[in-house]
Amino acid sequence: MKDNKKKRTFDLVTFGQLLLRLSPPNNERLMRCDVFEKQVGGAELNVATGVALLGLHTGIISKLPSHDIGSFMKGKIRSYGVSDDFFIYDKNPGARVGIYYYENGAYPRKPKVIYDRANSSFYSLDIDEIPEEVYGATRCFHTSGITMALSQKARATTIEMIKRFKAAGTLVSFDVNFRGNLWTGEEAKECIEKILPYVDIFFCSEDTARLTFKKTGTAKEMMKSFTEEYPISVVAATQRIVHSPKRHTFGSVMYDAKKDEYYEEEPYRDIEVVDRIGSGDAYISGALYGLLAGDGDCMKAVQFGNATSAVKNTIPGDMPTSNLEEIETIIQAHNHKGPQSEMAR
Repeated sequence: MKDNKKKRTFDLVTFGQLLLRLSPPNNERLMRCDVFEKQVGGAELNVATGVALLGLHTGIISKLPSHDIGSFMKGKIRSYGVSDDFFIYDKNPGARVGIYYYENGAYPRKPKVIYDRANSSFYSLDIDEIPEEVYGATRCFHTSGITMALSQKARATTIEMIKRFKAAGTLVSFDVNFRGNLWTGEEAKECIEKILPYVDIFFCSEDTARLTFKKTGTAKEMMKSFTEEYPISVVAATQRIVHSPKRHTFGSVMYDAKKDEYYEEEPYRDIEVVDRIGSGDAYISGALYGLLAGDGDCMKAVQFGNATSAVKNTIPGDMPTSNLEEIETIIQAHNHKGPQSEMAR
């Protein structure tokens, strides 16, 4: 994995739709709540936020309305240390943000999500609106299958952006993040296989490898097969066991193609889940931080990815909130075998 650090203003720039999340407080139901808590999210924003909180310089390319709700979202994003240098503003009178409604679950009731994201400002984004200088401004570019699945225009824009970032010598990171409500497995496979020749860091779950890419064999065999078919340097897969909506076990495995080695650690068991939304994105943020700050150190990436995701599960909202000190403390505690204090002091 060749990382171009010279004359790069940003460590990471992401591309994706920003979403306004509306949720009933506590464990209230969507169908009967009287008030909503509003928060900001979106897969690529969550990743940029997590990496920024850990200490690297990040930004996101997106389009949002120039009205008050857009200003609220911009302010919230900036408060987490993510740059708004590459925001594009929609001054159309009908401009709107993408919205989703989220209801917490409690066994046996599952969490529920309702999306209202179509025809938001992001859908009108044209590649000519993106400044040319961004392609050489960052060490790493990250996006996901969600962005590609939103529309044919978003798909074409994302593919072209990936090619331009790659041509500028930028590392390309991609998360499949398959969503069956946005496209079929066949559509996803056909589209994603077009960009895999340009991808350096690839995030794909075991289930997605089997169901979407029709892979066979063990999880590790499937991970390695991607690097045999494409010039991918690193493949990562998360491993989540859902015991109940409020109790999960989380871990991951990462494969370094150059060294032909797999990296994993003891998973985080019996996580007390407050809000699982964004925990997969939190994993990617920790993993990318580990790779970018650790000169491609996959073990560091696994440790930071697992810890950042585990902690995000315990926090309400989409975005991570943990800084470097907290994550390093979590990692140290996770690896410590003796008695531990019940409080952070």
